[in-house]
Amino acid sequence: MSVGAGIALFVIGAILAFAVNLPNEFVDLTTIGYIMMGAGVVVFLIGVVLLVRRRQTDTVTRTEGAGAAHVTRSTTRSSNDDLV
Repeated sequence: MSVGAGIALFVIGAILAFAVNLPNEFVDLTTIGYIMMGAGVVVFLIGVVLLVRRRQTDTVTRTEGAGAAHVTRSTTRSSNDDLV
């Protein structure tokens, strides 16, 4: 979801920065467009990082018996071939 939001922010910012030319004394739409494009890039990169981190799962199982404890750790990582 954040990847799409980042792309949308970037596109809207590019439209404001390069395509809209309205005379306005209060707000500079070009600057707002550049700010939105920068925010879109940041949101896109955060989304990609979170997407990569989500593909790793750690599971810890702890079983306690009469006198000893048994701990099992399992790590599952998916490869990039699963993305297709």
